[in-house]
Amino acid sequence: MSLLQARRDWPGALLADRLEISARTVRRDVDRLRELGYRIRAFKGPDGGYRLDAGSELPPLLFDDGQAVALAVALQSASVGGGFEEDALRALTTVRQVMPERLRHRIDVLRITAVEAERGGAESPVDARVLLTLAAAVRDQEVLRFDYGSPTASGAADDAPGPARRAEPHGLVSHAGRWYLVAWDLDRDDWSTFRVDRVRPRSHTGGTFTRRKIPGGDLAAFVSARFKGSRGGEGWPCEGSVVLRVAASEVIPYVREGDVEPIGADRCRVRLGSWSWTSLAASFGRFDAAVDDAQPAALRHAFAALARRFEAASA
Repeated sequence: MSLLQARRDWPGALLADRLEISARTVRRDVDRLRELGYRIRAFKGPDGGYRLDAGSELPPLLFDDGQAVALAVALQSASVGGGFEEDALRALTTVRQVMPERLRHRIDVLRITAVEAERGGAESPVDARVLLTLAAAVRDQEVLRFDYGSPTASGAADDAPGPARRAEPHGLVSHAGRWYLVAWDLDRDDWSTFRVDRVRPRSHTGGTFTRRKIPGGDLAAFVSARFKGSRGGEGWPCEGSVVLRVAASEVIPYVREGDVEPIGADRCRVRLGSWSWTSLAASFGRFDAAVDDAQPAALRHAFAALARRFEAASA
């Protein structure tokens, strides 16, 4: 089945040669697969052989180790967000039940937190073996020793010279198409998020550790805050509001993380957050409407700074 799924057509002689069996045994095995529900069609000719077609019912599926791990990761991610939580959880349970014990043990170490966010760029592929190694370290509360570098075109990290980085891993997070390890960075004595595609674990761990309390209360809140530029909570570090001279109905479709309060037929107050006051002021400009009553004072100062810069640019 693994070979039949790998390419469209398999000449019978080549299939027998790859499996090191006779053509008669190939025919017998194909008949047994058909009895299981697989639609395997025979084609004639000088290179007559077999083709796996889609059927009307879902027969038993066959995955190699890498595919099984990838499937479990995808199902666990879907089970914590995306609208398919119940179906994904049931599918994950079904897949786990039929896995061999060696694979089931590896899958059971995975504990994934998915943070909903807009995908801002290309996704970064990760090595399933690295993901499972990190998951095991999180579960066993083992200090990680690893190299940390820039990802290569293949997704693996470049060789990083120097001593190994050391961290206490607390969880794996999927955010905007990338994987992150949330850990207490022993070299910096602070919390850090490490991109998994840049991590290359070393063979020996650095002993065990006692779990710490994650800022914000949980992994999702911590990561959301970090990507907003905040270190003290889940919210944005800079939050403010303005009155826009435009109808609320024209603004609401373009405000994801914020509030819109109608004020009459052609005015509304909009509250937004950002990682800096200058960025926040610029974000209000995208609505292409006159701005009144900016609050707080820091936001007004940011508008003034932007006005000077844009005036200089226009000259």
